Amino acid sequence: MNSRLCLLIASISGAITVGLGAFGAHGLKAVLSPYLLDVYETAVQYQMWHTLALFGCGILLRNSFSKGVSYAALLFTIGMLFFSGSLYALVFTGIKWFGPITPLGGLCFIIGWLTLAVSTYRLTEVSK
Repeated sequence: MNSRLCLLIASISGAITVGLGAFGAHGLKAVLSPYLLDVYETAVQYQMWHTLALFGCGILLRNSFSKGVSYAALLFTIGMLFFSGSLYALVFTGIKWFGPITPLGGLCFIIGWLTLAVSTYRLTEVSK
């Protein structure tokens, strides 16, 4: 994933996340159970945190291309789709089989963060 694509996806995801957060705060409180509202808020929070991580990857890639940072960005994107996407689907459809997809997204997040850590360490070693 290149810098431009990272920043584009992060910008779109950021706008969507703000909209989903506002929708949850103002439109869903009266409709959802406290449990489902909590699930929804978790999805929004993880999407926003990883949108910011993706934005950071885009900035890193703008300054210096790294396959590792590119892979981390891809993992964050897949993680948002699987983790947050499955939670949104669970909240809006009530279909419980979306639940097992969520940990795959979480695993993508974890591997993405570890990949980013190794990659940025290598970037600093190369620049010395």
